[in-house]
Amino acid sequence: MSSANNHPDFLALILENKGIILKICALYCPDKHSREDLTQEIIYHLWRSGRSYDATYRFSTWMYRVALNVAISFYREGKRRRGDHSLSTLHLEIEDRSSDMSQEKERFAWLQACIQGLKEFDRALILLYFEEKSYREIAEILGLTETNVATKISRIKDKLKQCILNNKK
Repeated sequence: MSSANNHPDFLALILENKGIILKICALYCPDKHSREDLTQEIIYHLWRSGRSYDATYRFSTWMYRVALNVAISFYREGKRRRGDHSLSTLHLEIEDRSSDMSQEKERFAWLQACIQGLKEFDRALILLYFEEKSYREIAEILGLTETNVATKISRIKDKLKQCILNNKK
């Protein structure tokens, strides 16, 4: 498939892998309107860069790479327009922590908040890690070495552990 955007199955491939787009948009956009804008932007870039798709790689790997690059740029551009906001001013869509919230849900909410506090590239890394991508796949998607991926993931895990411990106090 030398020109993915001219291939009749291109839309089907995007729909088949739409979960990638939804996860990335949820990770980088705190509100519904921004997620919708980012979704459109990602699809546009996928379509526009379809000619660069190399069929020797899995479509999902290429899609992750394009979508994450667009999301990081979108996030940075939005940050420049809005100014830098602290985590406490972000409107994270985390369930309201009512008294009947289970301990597991509470931990998940803290993890989500801690992930939102990471740098945008680190969020991409941890998303792929949680998606159970191999270090080799993550390296291909993000353009890193496997060793660098392993090192960065280890550091991110430490940051997340520290963040969660600090929030429990």
